[in-house]
Amino acid sequence: MTKDIVIAVPPAVVNNENHLKQVIAATEDLPIDQITGWQVLKKSLDGRAKQPLMVLKIRVFINEPLVQTTLVPEWKDVHNAPPVLIIGAGPAGLFAALQLIKLGVKPIIIERGKDVRSRRRDLAALNKQGILNLQSNYCFGEGGAGTYSDGKLYTRSTKRGNVNEILELFVHFGAEGSILYEAHPHIGTNKLPGIISQISHTITECGGEIYFNKQLTDIIIVKEKIKGIRVHSGEEFTANALILATGHSANDIYQLLQDKKIAIEAKPFAVGVRVEHPQYIIDKARYRTPERGEALPPASYSLTTQTHGRGVFSFCMCPGGIIAPASTQEGTLVVNGWSPSKRNNPYANSGIVATVDIPDFEKAGFTGALAGLQYREAIEKSAFTAGGGHFKAPAERLTHFVAGTGIATLPSCSYVPGIVPAAMDKVLPLDIAQALRHAFIDFGNKLHGYYTSEAVVVATES
Repeated sequence: MTKDIVIAVPPAVVNNENHLKQVIAATEDLPIDQITGWQVLKKSLDGRAKQPLMVLKIRVFINEPLVQTTLVPEWKDVHNAPPVLIIGAGPAGLFAALQLIKLGVKPIIIERGKDVRSRRRDLAALNKQGILNLQSNYCFGEGGAGTYSDGKLYTRSTKRGNVNEILELFVHFGAEGSILYEAHPHIGTNKLPGIISQISHTITECGGEIYFNKQLTDIIIVKEKIKGIRVHSGEEFTANALILATGHSANDIYQLLQDKKIAIEAKPFAVGVRVEHPQYIIDKARYRTPERGEALPPASYSLTTQTHGRGVFSFCMCPGGIIAPASTQEGTLVVNGWSPSKRNNPYANSGIVATVDIPDFEKAGFTGALAGLQYREAIEKSAFTAGGGHFKAPAERLTHFVAGTGIATLPSCSYVPGIVPAAMDKVLPLDIAQALRHAFIDFGNKLHGYYTSEAVVVATES
C-alpha cells in the first residue's frame, strides 16, 4: 500500500535516507523493514521556529515496490502538417510549439534574436563594454529572457494551468528532478541554455521550424484574416494562424498592432527598483542565526504592503544572485536579477515595484493604448541619463534613499557595468519614489535587518 504523510526534520538530515526512514517508521508506527521506499512530493522550509525545519510531504510505499512514474511525451511527426506561425522563441513561444506538435500542427517560430550560444558574446559586450545589440540581449533571442535570467518556476497567479506537466517537461529536457517537489523550483542560469537547446532540437526533429535573426515588421491581413507575416529582410512566411509570443519588451510589436488597427489597450503594471543586500543579512533575518551553515539554502523573501493607494511588492527575488542589464532600446536602462543553480554569489537582490495604472500615465502626459509603454520608456530614459551612459546604473544606499539625506558613497554591488551615485527622486516619478520609501520602512519592520545602509537601491526595474 501507499500512504501520503507529512514530516518535519532538521535541514541537516533531509538527505540522510537512514534517518528519514526511521522518522517515517516512527510517524506511522511501523516496523522499519516494512518501509520499502518513498517519493518526495513537496519540500518547503519552515523558518518560523527558533530552529528552521524542512517540511516534507512524502508518498510512502509499505510492503510493496517503489514505483516512480516518468513523463514520456508523445510527440507527433508534423513535417507535412498544416503550419502555425509563432513570433518569439521565448518560454511562451517554445511551449506553444511543443503543444502544437502534440496536437499534430506544425510550428514555425520566427525569432528576432540569435540562438543560445551566439547570444553569449552580445551579453558579454553589454556587461563589459556597454554595447547593446538591439536584437540580441538579455530579452531577445532563443529562450527569451528566461535563458539568461534565472529560471524561477513559480508564480503568484492562480490561473496557471497544469504546472506539474510543465515541470515534468523541464525535467525531461534536462532539469534536476528536484524542481518537481521544491516549493520554489529553480533551474539556474548556468543550466538553462542546454535545456533550451534540447527543447529547440525536439521541435525541429519533429518537423517544426525555427528561424533566428528574423524581426517581424508586418502582419499580412487579407479581408480581416491572417495570411502571414513579413520580416525585416522582406521575406514572407505564410500561415492562417499566428501566435504572438513576443514578451513585454518588444515595443515595436505593440506599435505594429496599433498601426494594423488590431485591438489593444493600455494595462496596469509595476515599476520601481532592484534592491541588493549582502546575502548574509537576509540569511540572518530569515533564519535568526549568525551563520546559515551548509544545510540551509541561501534565504529568500517575499514582501508586500499597501501605501499611498498602491501595492508595493518584491518581485523576482534572487538569493545568491547578481543584477544584470536588461535593456532592449538605446538610451534606456532596465535592470533585472538572476541566480545560478547553486545560488552561491555573495549578494541577494529583488525587484521592489509599485503598481501604476491609467491615471499615472495620464498624469505624466501619456494617453491612448500605448500610454503605459511611453510612461515606462520615460522612466527608463531617466535612469539611463542618471547613470551617465554605457548602461551604468544610478544607485543609492537604501537608508539614504528613504531619509532623503542626499547622495553618499555606495556599497559594493554585483552589477557588472557599474553603479553611480544618484538621487532616486530624480530618476523615478516622485509619487513612485514616495511609495517605495514607505514600503521600505514597512519591510524593515517585517524583516529585521532589511532596512540597512549596506543595501543598495538600483534603478530601474520595470
